[in-house]
Amino acid sequence: MPWNDGLQGQALQIAATPNSPLCVVAGPGTGKTFALMRRLTRLLEVDQADPKRILTCTFTRTAAEDITRAISRLGVSGAEDIRTQTVHGFCFSMLSAQDVLKATGRVPRPLLRFEERFLLQDLCKAGLGGVRACGKKLLAFSAAWARLQHDQPGWPHDAADQEYQAALVAWLRFHEAILIGELIPEGIKYLRSNSLSPYRSMFDHLVVDEYQDLNRAEQRLVDLLANGNLVVVGDEDQSIYSFKHAHPEGIVEFPSTHPNTEEAGLDQCRRCPHRIVAMANALISHNASRSNRQLQPMSGNPVGEIHSVQWSSMQDEAAGIAAFIKARVDAGAVAPGNVLVLAPRRDFGYLVRDQLNDLNVPAHSFFSEELLDGDPKNINVSQAQQAIALLILLANLEDRVALRCWCGFGNNSLADAGWARLRTYCKGTGDSPWQVLEKLAGGALAIANTGHIITRFQALQAQISNLKGVTGQPLVDALFPAGEQWATPFIEIASTLEEDDFGPRKLVDTIRRHVSQPEMPTDVDYIRVMSLHKSKGLTADLVVVSGCLQGLIPSIDTDATLQEQQQAMEEQRRLFYVAVTRTRQTLILSSVTGLPVAAAFKMRARTTRTICTTARTMASQFIHELGPQCPAAVTGPQFLAATGVKL
Repeated sequence: MPWNDGLQGQALQIAATPNSPLCVVAGPGTGKTFALMRRLTRLLEVDQADPKRILTCTFTRTAAEDITRAISRLGVSGAEDIRTQTVHGFCFSMLSAQDVLKATGRVPRPLLRFEERFLLQDLCKAGLGGVRACGKKLLAFSAAWARLQHDQPGWPHDAADQEYQAALVAWLRFHEAILIGELIPEGIKYLRSNSLSPYRSMFDHLVVDEYQDLNRAEQRLVDLLANGNLVVVGDEDQSIYSFKHAHPEGIVEFPSTHPNTEEAGLDQCRRCPHRIVAMANALISHNASRSNRQLQPMSGNPVGEIHSVQWSSMQDEAAGIAAFIKARVDAGAVAPGNVLVLAPRRDFGYLVRDQLNDLNVPAHSFFSEELLDGDPKNINVSQAQQAIALLILLANLEDRVALRCWCGFGNNSLADAGWARLRTYCKGTGDSPWQVLEKLAGGALAIANTGHIITRFQALQAQISNLKGVTGQPLVDALFPAGEQWATPFIEIASTLEEDDFGPRKLVDTIRRHVSQPEMPTDVDYIRVMSLHKSKGLTADLVVVSGCLQGLIPSIDTDATLQEQQQAMEEQRRLFYVAVTRTRQTLILSSVTGLPVAAAFKMRARTTRTICTTARTMASQFIHELGPQCPAAVTGPQFLAATGVKL
């Protein structure tokens, strides 16, 4: 079996008693995957478990793919039949197989992130608060209203939440759509109300990875699927998804909420250098709401190379980091695929990526929001969003979400008043929005406040007419013009299609999959540039964390309550903890002393003063919290000189 035997003692202990709940707390780089594989091996080889009745699930698609790859390397008969999915993916397959959505009148058309902005605008128009407040409630709804660990998921808890849920579900039903996060509450409702469902007894063994990332609703779903033989693995110090109401307390309290639970811990970090382990322990010790666990260094690991660097500008930082990486790659000290560049804002990551590519060092960025970024109120900076809405409508004229978005682009209120009146008319007549818009555009009907909507719809009719029957590359060329920066990623996605005359539906399905379920490649020959959140589960020889500025990491909402600010600070610290523990050898912590005023305002960076057009910034407090093992910061030129790099 192709696994390192150094963890065999711990792993065998973890695999010893599979017939009771097991909670494994595994710190970064401690061999969690190995332990999981030993557990599965025991189930198959010793306990003769039916592999088709084993489910392994996790929160992210990347983590699920990692487990799938690990299972494929087990070399154990039947391992290929073990089911591995994300929690949301499993819910969707269950609800589809049981025709639950169809029976309840829901359409499994998921909203893209930019489409949610139009939903929120319409909820605001209905008097349910501002966009920000409605956005917070949207996340709570997706967590089945279980905002806290002790909340019972499934029902709104007060009149305001009940009113919001009614308006939200009404919007989704009218627009024939569903939220990705809504799959979990729907799954819970189905399983709670149908005790004889085959899914209540489908699995003998359930293994849940990254348990600390699940919210209370997702934890409840897991309990409904498990038949006693439940294994959860996670680490409170790596819980970084509070925006979806995940709680590190979930794994801490697991033994008390699940009787007869056995506990095991993996604390020896096999990945990180000794200094990184010491720095990580120093950093995370500042979090008050955690147990006093400590990572332990592995004796054979290197001491580690660590640099703290400060530059005068974002451009200098990008140029200096790119030059350093190129020098290391050219010297054969590190392969491009073993370099990670992490950034709290994509602006920093893009600059480094572009500098690397200019130096002929291949680099690709992975920021979830980058493909469909833009302000829908501004017609000139939402081209990608408009192109996707048009493509969706080419595939299906009656797609109500895409039609809603198209008609609202370029309007300061996203045409919420006119659309609200159109919805009311549709409900009264039974006509679809498209049918009503045809009447409005043709002059056969008049509805107040729909002038902008009519203009946009007439433009849509012209576009649809021009593109009718267009397929393959001509379709891509028409929607995503070559030479436009915003269009380049979509052109690259379209190039992955094997057939030559694919139609709008095939193209939109391919793009939607790339946007909503981005893959995080592991075995690559290029440098990966991404957010700190995206680095979870990845490892590299050289890790650069750029943009380490107060206000970016940590990024705290000063309008929140003091308790909320404290909780946010602890999660941001956990996020930084995750970032620094990605490295096997070298860590660069990089900051800048100034940002353009507009950029500082946009990023919400903490500034000290403004000189001309430059806002002065300060390094993140987390760098100091790394303790004495973290070296004092040096200037960019000093760093390059010390490492023998020339710009």
